[in-house]
Amino acid sequence: MRIFYDGQIYNMQTTGGINRYFANLINRLPANFIPSLYVDRIPEFNAPCHPNLQLYQPRKSILSKISGRLDGCYHHLENRFYRNITALKSFDLAHPTYYTLRTQQDVGKYRCPVVLTVWDMIHEMFPAQMDPTGLHAEEKRRSIMSAQAVICISENTKKDLLERYPVQESKVIVTYLASEIDESLAHGVDPVPPRPYFLFVGSRSSYKNFDALLVSLSETISMRRAASLCVVGLPFNGRESKLITELGVAGHIEHYGLVSDRHLAKLYRCSIALVYPTLYEGFGIPPLEAMACGTVVVASNASSLPEVVGDAGILFSPGSKDELTDILISLINNPAQRERLIAKGRQRVREFSWDKTAAQTLDVYRSVCS
Repeated sequence: MRIFYDGQIYNMQTTGGINRYFANLINRLPANFIPSLYVDRIPEFNAPCHPNLQLYQPRKSILSKISGRLDGCYHHLENRFYRNITALKSFDLAHPTYYTLRTQQDVGKYRCPVVLTVWDMIHEMFPAQMDPTGLHAEEKRRSIMSAQAVICISENTKKDLLERYPVQESKVIVTYLASEIDESLAHGVDPVPPRPYFLFVGSRSSYKNFDALLVSLSETISMRRAASLCVVGLPFNGRESKLITELGVAGHIEHYGLVSDRHLAKLYRCSIALVYPTLYEGFGIPPLEAMACGTVVVASNASSLPEVVGDAGILFSPGSKDELTDILISLINNPAQRERLIAKGRQRVREFSWDKTAAQTLDVYRSVCS
């Protein structure tokens, strides 16, 4: 089977859950499959690897280096190159990595069947913050309606999609994600905070509810001064730094940037718990990573997270800062409770694997091509 993957996501994120997904998927395709990937440059992180992988990469034209005016000519030639690939090559199906193509064309421009993965309904649920013009939701709508099969990464995402788009339920399939980080990576020499700490990993967009965690941290340290918060991700912006100062927690926060998988695994393992207070999530890989690395998951009881965490972690109402504060203090005071939850988490994470994700996706590919 010849499959074309438009590599738009590799232009949008250096590393992240979506390019991890496609790398793990392409890596597990059968040996007789021929995946093709169109990218501007070879990915530095989460690059797929397959014996038959064909990479299409446009050469940077001298036109774009001479002047900005000629740069438009270069992009015209680049788009033409892309269209020639999809028109002249014989692909059995296309699986775009995002809702628009590298050329900004609609997914419906493909001349072969399309399988589309839908990650979440964040832009539809939080339009004021995430999609004020509605452009993203409209691009997604056209892609969903053009696809022959739609993969959702959780039952909750499927439910949200069917509530918002007139899609036949029979063409929507759920395939869960997985974690490739586990406890075997977690014993290196990478540094961790010296004090007992809770861990926050990932983006801090408004719907991630990071401010509520800061408020709970301030209340927790008023009772347990030794507690701290380790944050993995981009540097704090001005608004976050101001709130941290106002809450008086600056001395109790350690910030780590974009860390390696080995370092992240150790940060998970040595933490009191991962705290995941998000208001909405299409799936949520960090809770799986945390369970696989041997720590407790404290997550909001919202969207897809109950599907991921089950009874192996502590779920709380994201609208209740007092509930989260009580949980954090309880985990500090009750190490036996932590150990019980860590054991449950190790069992829970075994239910998710990239092998299972790839096998279910292959079933979708074959159904579309039959």
